[in-house]
Amino acid sequence: MRIGCPREIKNQEYRVGMTPAAARDAVAAGHEVVIEAGAGVGAGFADEDYTAAGASILDTAEEVFETAEMVVKVKEPQAEERARLREGQILFTYLHLAADRPQTEDLMKSGVTAIAYETVTDRAGGLPLLAPMSEVAGRLAPQVGAWTLQKANGGRGVLMGGVPGVGPAKVAVIGGGVVGTHAARIAAGMGAEVTVLDKSLPRMRYLDDVFGSTFRVRYASGENTEELVAESDMVIGAVLIPGAAAPKLVTREQLGSMKPGAAIVDVAIDQGGCFETSKATTHDDPIYEVDGIMHYCVANMPGAVARTSTIALGNATMPFMLAIANKGWKQACADDPHLLAGLNTHAGHLTYEAVGRALDIEVSAPADMVG
Repeated sequence: MRIGCPREIKNQEYRVGMTPAAARDAVAAGHEVVIEAGAGVGAGFADEDYTAAGASILDTAEEVFETAEMVVKVKEPQAEERARLREGQILFTYLHLAADRPQTEDLMKSGVTAIAYETVTDRAGGLPLLAPMSEVAGRLAPQVGAWTLQKANGGRGVLMGGVPGVGPAKVAVIGGGVVGTHAARIAAGMGAEVTVLDKSLPRMRYLDDVFGSTFRVRYASGENTEELVAESDMVIGAVLIPGAAAPKLVTREQLGSMKPGAAIVDVAIDQGGCFETSKATTHDDPIYEVDGIMHYCVANMPGAVARTSTIALGNATMPFMLAIANKGWKQACADDPHLLAGLNTHAGHLTYEAVGRALDIEVSAPADMVG
């Protein structure tokens, strides 16, 4: 199979969909790999690293899209990229369709077979291709939140760990999954007073057993959420419903109860955000203010640490990419129901139920696509 990897064109996106290590393994398995010139530079990979791995370098994205049987990316295809997709071609990348009708409609119109990293599952019920970026984003969230809290950025001017005689920042993390756990660990490590909110009793017991007094865990009732949002200096939104739009857990009205200059970090913004006042921002202009509350809602947070993120993502995606290339997407999905869960569109059909519910689009059963 001819596998193509174009340079990412989303604003301030420096990750790349394929590492030289992944290219080497694909070539060793008998596949052809083509990389757009300069695609890996932002993550610290030179074109020479790819040629040494056996890949070929193409001058333009047009050449990659035109010749590749499978296109491997990081972020969802932008409008100009979607115009280059075609029926019979495989797209393997993050999509986050539930909050993006234009992209969904374009992918269906193109006829491309689109497999989304974020909906591939595993035997434990996890999301193995989303987890690496959730870990990165979770660990970044307190870091960018601390920066947002600085007075020069419009924040309250509160230091995360305080100093002797002055208390630390209070941080609420909504959601105790992968993002929330990593965010809570880092925030607590920075010296903040941290509380994690979650509705799963087994998850709360796990967090309490593993982390003990590192941070507090409370049930995410409406009353508890309102109370913690009001008293916190920073609120991190870390709620995920696989493939679906994020629920709005904090309303604009509730901002009025927050401390002036408090910071909101919405890690769920890729799925529409879990705060009513959230809107996607970029690394160029990451912060905005609503009713005196500072919002950090960058939709590709892991892009800020492109090398770490690229290597972590490549480690997770490579086995699935090779399975698709070795067997063809139909056989690979037929053999692995967890990979089949990643199928979002095929030949004009939408094949992911949660996206269909979010966008009110008819959904075809993914199993019917591989039959």
